[in-house]
Amino acid sequence: MKVLVVGGGGREHAIAWKLAQSPKVHKVFVAPGNAGTARDPRLSNLPVTDIDELADLAEREKVGLTVVGPEAPLAAGIVDVFRARGLRIFGPTRAAAQLESSKAFSKAFMQRHGIPTAAFEVFSNAAAAHLYVDQVGAPIVVKADGLAAGKGVVVATTLAEAHRAIDHMLGMGAQLPSADGQMARVVIEQVLEGEEASFIVISDGRQVLALATSQDHKRIGDGDTGPNTGGMGAYSPAPVVTPNVHARAMQDIILPTIHGMAREGTPFTGFLYAGLMIDRHGQPRTLEFNARLGDPETQPILMRLKSDLLDVLLHATAPLSSPSSSPESSTLDLLELQWDRRVALGVVMAAPGYPAEPRLGGVVTGLPAERDDAVVFHAGTRLGDEGQVLTSGGRVLCATALGDGVRQAQQRAYELLAPIQFDGAQYRRDIGHHAIKR
Repeated sequence: MKVLVVGGGGREHAIAWKLAQSPKVHKVFVAPGNAGTARDPRLSNLPVTDIDELADLAEREKVGLTVVGPEAPLAAGIVDVFRARGLRIFGPTRAAAQLESSKAFSKAFMQRHGIPTAAFEVFSNAAAAHLYVDQVGAPIVVKADGLAAGKGVVVATTLAEAHRAIDHMLGMGAQLPSADGQMARVVIEQVLEGEEASFIVISDGRQVLALATSQDHKRIGDGDTGPNTGGMGAYSPAPVVTPNVHARAMQDIILPTIHGMAREGTPFTGFLYAGLMIDRHGQPRTLEFNARLGDPETQPILMRLKSDLLDVLLHATAPLSSPSSSPESSTLDLLELQWDRRVALGVVMAAPGYPAEPRLGGVVTGLPAERDDAVVFHAGTRLGDEGQVLTSGGRVLCATALGDGVRQAQQRAYELLAPIQFDGAQYRRDIGHHAIKR
């Protein structure tokens, strides 16, 4: 089978890397890909990003399955386009992807279905938003309603910071329009206390299959300091997700979401990511939904996955012409994923100036060879005219390694990135610290 992976970041490199390991895969296209996928002889980059051109490519190359990595093409309706042309694709429709593409839609959905989350209000008028913040005080969370590449959330510790966030986000209407085409909006919500974790499942619209748990590190600096980023590292599994927390997350959050979306006529197929805040009593509440795999959580999760990813996704995407495409005949719930018992930990190397204004174009040297227990996944990279690897995005690489415990996985990941150099490289030195402290 030929497979197409849409996207060009670290998540897509990891997905393509894992799919290429399947004995059933003949070829893996990555569109547009990055320097890491370009250098892997098992993968083929294609410089295509337009949705209709991607569908043409899938038809021309007789691609058996397309997997969508990033949120932007999902929000733009790539799944709808592919399905209309009878092409097999894994991901949510444009309507279902609103769980991520519109924070306002997501919060209202959770409210309708009794899914635990923070109290919130939605504003499109800056004056009203400022007045509300003055009334409730800080700390408080301000979120851009539209897609913001993981950087549209400000946890404001002061009123001044909250007011700046409101002005910035409502002033970005041209860049961050709401998913339904309305003017820019912000969601303002209470701060939840506890420890965060990433809870990701595969859904075919009715059945769900949970992936291994993980924990992301959003802040730029050690000790969880500084501004939020798209993610500076992650590890799997996350000890904070105990069996009891896992059961609560499935019962109170995941299943009500999948069933609620189906009842509202927008069944959710694809990767559903619930960002959880788990309080000291083990009660999880939903910070946000994503309609795709997390990045950088994907890298350590797929390092640990021993099952054939292609097999799993084929179970979740019955061909449109097949009788098995009926939800009643789904077999996703019959699968049992096999996981490496070891811990996987990934450390992101970012460009100088990230997340505010990353400086790009640096030459990357010292990249180590791939090993069974250690891989450097590329994110913001491209090949130069002379074949050198250049930085092309804020998050450049994710050095990911397996170890018998968190400390060993952490040590191996940092040893893996030690020889890698590019001007101004920055990375956190404490990825995994929450698990080590437990």
